[in-house]
Amino acid sequence: MEETISLRDIMLILKRRYMLIILSALVLAGIAGAVSYYVMDPTYQSSAQILVNEEKQDAKPFDVNAVRTNVEMINTYSVIIKSPAILEKAADELNIDGGINELNNKVSVNSQENSQVFSITVKDSDPAEAAKISNTIAGIFQKEIPHIMNVDNVSILSKADENPVPVAPRPILNIAIGLVIGLMIGAGLAFLLEYLDNTIKTEEDVQIVTGLPVLGAIPKMDTVKETKASAPVTPNGVRSETVES
Repeated sequence: MEETISLRDIMLILKRRYMLIILSALVLAGIAGAVSYYVMDPTYQSSAQILVNEEKQDAKPFDVNAVRTNVEMINTYSVIIKSPAILEKAADELNIDGGINELNNKVSVNSQENSQVFSITVKDSDPAEAAKISNTIAGIFQKEIPHIMNVDNVSILSKADENPVPVAPRPILNIAIGLVIGLMIGAGLAFLLEYLDNTIKTEEDVQIVTGLPVLGAIPKMDTVKETKASAPVTPNGVRSETVES
């Protein structure tokens, strides 16, 4: 016989197992918070901004085509920055043991649409090191790009901040994620336990198991209270009880 479950049944299961669900959510949230605060090392992000724009000479008027060309060249510059031509020199200057592979994992180039400005962003566990790497790569790129592209249209707009705030981990977000996952796991366990529980608790369970209609039910009674309630009361206010042999 195929069993179906209604929304009411689901709510009853969740209500019956709510302590398990809450406990699971609190445990997962606690683990996420502990890992975020005490296990994971903070990661800092620092960025140097690069402006792509040729120096104006002889008071030339604003050239829209030149601006468009500079914007389109940013995609090429992004590739050049992460190429061995730049990263090898930066790794040698910074004395990085991992070389360009380590730098490549730390460095990203970000630009906004239709903007002549892009950023060299570095993530590192040491905030001062993140700023140093970003500024070093920006300086090497500015010095090498005239030889690589035969153009001189790059200038450093702003250097990387040496005191950046950590960008990871994010404890509040991790705790919230742990809380949600804990609720989901708790609800899953509640339904699993309900599925594995084959004990008969209600008249409906009897009807489902036997396939026969329920003719009657015997209510549960407290025999002690019923006996005291039926005992006669003596004139002095004391109930008298008789014991039959």
